[in-house]
Amino acid sequence: MPRFFISYIPDETARIEGADALHIIRSLRMKPGELLTICDSLGKDYDCEIESLEPEAVNLRVLAIRETAAEPSVNVTLYQAIPKSDKFDWVVQKAVELGVSRIVPVMTARCVSRPDEKSMRKKVERWQKIAVEAAKQSGRGILPQVGELHTYRQAVEEATQQAKAFGERGVSLLFYEGGGERILHLVGEKTEIISLFIGPEGGFDPAEVELAKEKGVRAATLGPRILRTETAPIAALAALMQATGNL
Repeated sequence: MPRFFISYIPDETARIEGADALHIIRSLRMKPGELLTICDSLGKDYDCEIESLEPEAVNLRVLAIRETAAEPSVNVTLYQAIPKSDKFDWVVQKAVELGVSRIVPVMTARCVSRPDEKSMRKKVERWQKIAVEAAKQSGRGILPQVGELHTYRQAVEEATQQAKAFGERGVSLLFYEGGGERILHLVGEKTEIISLFIGPEGGFDPAEVELAKEKGVRAATLGPRILRTETAPIAALAALMQATGNL
């Protein structure tokens, strides 16, 4: 069934307005009596029947409520160094499909792409739209958020504070071509919160690696091969989901 996100918790009825309503009416050409799914962005799905159509709104009757089956048990934030070209678009799409909860663009020492503030705002808006579409396509129960640009130090401090708050159930990982521990030694099915750092095309600067280690971030490896900056987060997320029982 077609799937749409809403920003409230419905009761026996629901209403879709705006761009999604126009998509239902004009593109999908759905009619009263047809079925679709809405999600409250909190992990619950609502199977609905279309009751009536307005020029820019769709009125629904809720038939059933259930937990979203596709949502992983682990909350993962991806801190991704900004790559060149439009590679971040692809990273956002695939990371959302694989179950990431939040994506934060990070400016590191070796980032080649250095957009100004105005350009960055437009990029974040575009990335959020990509995240929404990927969440719909993959049956996610939440809307993963794309955060504002962070400096590397801001990202490390944010991630380590979050990991400390969850004790043994939280971990921060930096995937480093210089080597590190295997994922299976760092996470398991009891892990609830993961922060994941991926570097740019030139990798992390040694000083950045040392800063992360000083703050408690664990160096991790994806094997002996050097992966592209847009490949590494996808490989890491797949491995993490497997290790935590979510794949």
